[in-house]
Amino acid sequence: MRGVMAVRDAIALAEESGLDLVEISPNAEPPVCKVLDYGKYKYEMQKKAAEARKKQKVIELKEIKLRPTIDDHDFSIKMKAATAFLKDGDKVKVTMRFRGREMAHQDIAHKVFIRVRAELDAYGKVESEPSFEGRQMIMVMSAK
Repeated sequence: MRGVMAVRDAIALAEESGLDLVEISPNAEPPVCKVLDYGKYKYEMQKKAAEARKKQKVIELKEIKLRPTIDDHDFSIKMKAATAFLKDGDKVKVTMRFRGREMAHQDIAHKVFIRVRAELDAYGKVESEPSFEGRQMIMVMSAK
């Protein structure tokens, strides 16, 4: 701690000790500077940033594809996968694709989506209600 001093004196002090004068907080009044090895300081800041990135949890969007005429066993396997995704903290996009005349039987698709919602209600909540996009119906669920 040297206290408040002139810039020339601070630079001379840094050169005398063989180190660099580094501005730590430029917006403070007066600006805060330290006499230290700039290369070492930059390396430590890089390490801190990498550690912070490593601890972040990135939420991914996983997709489950269904058909309106899905069988019970296939449905249960898809729900196991969706449950695992929600437990990991990821979002799940449930997509139901229609082919040919299946578009005429959208009530069956709504029943399947109601069943999906009932199965996954304990692990997640509906983020976007089932809606049509072309020939497919999409619902997004996120972890609780």
